[in-house]
Amino acid sequence: MIGRREFITLLGGAAASPVAARGASASEASGQRGDSKVPGSGSPLIGALMNISENDPSAPIFITAFRDQLQDLGWTDGRNARIAVRWAGASRYRDYAAELAALAPAVVLAVTTAAVTAMREAVPVVFVQAIDPVGSGLVASLARPGGNATGFTVYEYAIAAKWLELLKEVAPGVTRAAVVRDPTIAAGIGQFAAIQAVAPLGMELSVIGPLEADAFEQTIAAFAREGNGGLIVTASQYAANRPRMIVEAALRHKLPVVNPFRYFATAGGLISYGPDLVEPYRRAARYIDRVLKGEKPANLPVQAPTKYDLVINLKTAKALGLEIPSSLLARADEVIE
Repeated sequence: MIGRREFITLLGGAAASPVAARGASASEASGQRGDSKVPGSGSPLIGALMNISENDPSAPIFITAFRDQLQDLGWTDGRNARIAVRWAGASRYRDYAAELAALAPAVVLAVTTAAVTAMREAVPVVFVQAIDPVGSGLVASLARPGGNATGFTVYEYAIAAKWLELLKEVAPGVTRAAVVRDPTIAAGIGQFAAIQAVAPLGMELSVIGPLEADAFEQTIAAFAREGNGGLIVTASQYAANRPRMIVEAALRHKLPVVNPFRYFATAGGLISYGPDLVEPYRRAARYIDRVLKGEKPANLPVQAPTKYDLVINLKTAKALGLEIPSSLLARADEVIE
């Protein structure tokens, strides 16, 4: 496991620093275009359809974790396997899925629900970062997926209750919470329901839907003017693509904000609580190993995260005039100072 300070350094400098552990750069780790060839025949092709750009600072971290775990399991790119990676960013999933399918891979790592939807009809899929795979129709059930896909969810809905609890713990005076969510997806409904279930008496909840920068700023400003407010950001593709917009608006209007993933905290958010986003890539490699050895995705249960990280940004707390309780600091996995 990467220590809290080491992980901050690694994520912040990944774009400019060499990647350790058998990978040198995102390009060299990717296999993007000119996929590596294996002498002879019979070597399986392992595909990966990623949800970020190859130039994203986190790209080397994720793909290296995946490739290293495959190598530890005996699958070495260029020797007894080929690995082809496509970096779809926030779009073009279908184009890149078609490219991978044309290569006839034995199995594909698909990152996020959209990537699975684009890929799973063609080949066996092991997914990561999928939100509500049952509600999204990716699998029949978590215990028995029943189709061509299985993998690892990004979180469970119950985590949303913890976000409200953390907001009250760090800012006891908050009596109003605006929840940033996408109501068009099942996860947006499920997360909000979990928050409602634990809202204390007298806590006013409101919703901020998917808005672009100007409208979001105006909505946050209007909410903040009424006082005693805080912000909860739920997990969605909308929020994932706009961490800086969200946390900077919260800071401008002096709103404490609890976020779902650590990159919100590194962008200036007050607190993040969510799953380790790297470990699922290692777990997915283990499932891919099992598929390559003959097991079917239909028989491999979908699994939830096993580790959640609490990250506190003390610099942001100071800017908001908040004193973080020592009990909360003691529980933190990372503290950004």
